[in-house]
Amino acid sequence: MKKKLASLPLLMALSFLTVPFTMGAIGEVERSFPSPGPSPTGMAWDGKHLWIADMKVHRIFKVRPEDGTVISSIPSPGLWPAGLAWDGSHLWNADTVEKKIFVIDPATGKVLRTMDSPTDAPRGMAFDRNDLWLLDDASDEISRVSTSDGTTIASLKAPGQEATGVSVDGDYFWLSDRMTDEIYRIHKRTGDVLFVLSAPGPYAWGLAWDGKNLFNVDYQNDRVYVLKIDDPSRYLLREERKAIVESTHRVINYGPGKITNMNAYIAIPETRDSQTVEGEIIFDPKPDEILTDRWGQKIAHYRYKDLPAPSIKEAKMKIRAKVYSITYFIFPEKVGSLDDIPREIKEKYLVDDEKYMINDPIIRKAASDAVVDEKNPYWIARKIYNYCIEHLQYERTGGWNVAPAVLKRGNGSCSEYTFVYIAMCRAAGLPARYVGSVVVRGDDASMDDVFHRWVEVYLPNYGWVPVDPSGGDSPSPRERAKYFGSLRNRFLITTTSGGGSEYLSWTYNFNEFYQTEPQTKVQIESFAEWDSLKDR
Repeated sequence: MKKKLASLPLLMALSFLTVPFTMGAIGEVERSFPSPGPSPTGMAWDGKHLWIADMKVHRIFKVRPEDGTVISSIPSPGLWPAGLAWDGSHLWNADTVEKKIFVIDPATGKVLRTMDSPTDAPRGMAFDRNDLWLLDDASDEISRVSTSDGTTIASLKAPGQEATGVSVDGDYFWLSDRMTDEIYRIHKRTGDVLFVLSAPGPYAWGLAWDGKNLFNVDYQNDRVYVLKIDDPSRYLLREERKAIVESTHRVINYGPGKITNMNAYIAIPETRDSQTVEGEIIFDPKPDEILTDRWGQKIAHYRYKDLPAPSIKEAKMKIRAKVYSITYFIFPEKVGSLDDIPREIKEKYLVDDEKYMINDPIIRKAASDAVVDEKNPYWIARKIYNYCIEHLQYERTGGWNVAPAVLKRGNGSCSEYTFVYIAMCRAAGLPARYVGSVVVRGDDASMDDVFHRWVEVYLPNYGWVPVDPSGGDSPSPRERAKYFGSLRNRFLITTTSGGGSEYLSWTYNFNEFYQTEPQTKVQIESFAEWDSLKDR
């Protein structure tokens, strides 16, 4: 006879900064209007109006940014006008086929100066004070170009596959890519991608930044999009996944002796930014009690006494959940200082623990080498992230060694990357903790017994933000950006912890402590099964 399932009301409370759920945020289209020509390419902002180059009609249009009304137009200097830039007085135009850069009088269209492009396939252009930046389609580089003779001063590799448009926003670039259909915010000096937006059209080309909004013209559908950038939303949720997740902790005693005593634990997931736990959590059987560890993690506790051989004991937890892909839009200039971090967060998440050893010389030196004199919490976190990626190689070695040993060895599992990253952050004065999860493995209906762990750092004005240094271990700035402040909808977070727990120890999802009679063979199986609700 099937055992009756016991239910427990949801016992969760949010313990972090939250905002209401929103599907609209930074990067959404505020409005759009038709481009003035049939094949728009480059775009520039002169402080009041947009300028848009068109490759088919060989003209450059001056338009109203509110609705796209054409105010005037001038002939393009060459037949294939691509990039446009505004230097405060004049238009600059890069011609793709002629491989020239032209300086143009915007009133008359007269070419004031011509110089050779330093690249073979110039596309997007942007001015930053006295610096001219040029995109090259062949090398996929962003080059700082001399305005006197067109020579290259410095270059950065562009993310994506085929960069098309570029605009400057203070210390950052906005860059469009027509193959990935993405728009990136990039640090000009380091080339780090801060976050990725989905392009509004199928062939994103020219970009223009007016100090508040980002304009993008699409070459394929001939429209200009105005993207929302100045928005209070911390994050964007998308790709909702509805699922039932059943977690199982199974104890098998092969004997010949008894398991005299066992305490088994299952971490209980909570509603948080990237997930919603719906309704009641179903346990089978009912746990002996619900505990809370020193980190605030809720845990179902099962006690077993004198389990004979052979025998099997199972504890199951079933939940309904909605899990989302989440992207945090973090602007470093809007992040507060280390002094702005609440005292209770520092007291809890800057302490040392046995896996971290934050005072070890290896950790101290690594943190110092990574951070140097950086004061901004975002860039402290980002520099440590880059350091871990550059000094560690991902290997599922099976051990959970302490952070100094992992860093000295130079490779590690996701948990070991996590220990190193947290240790370095705490040594640098930035609060960090870890989360553990069960994972969708391929199909919507799947089983996971491997699990995954990563880090969250506390950024003032943003709260706890996900950072996955093992997931982001790639030379590509685009790929690294996907694991800093972003999370896919493959993960149901079960565990939030700052370090060793009195119940879970250094594990996550499940744990157990037990004693046996001599020569007793015990097997523990812990896994989670996902069942999609998509078609229900």
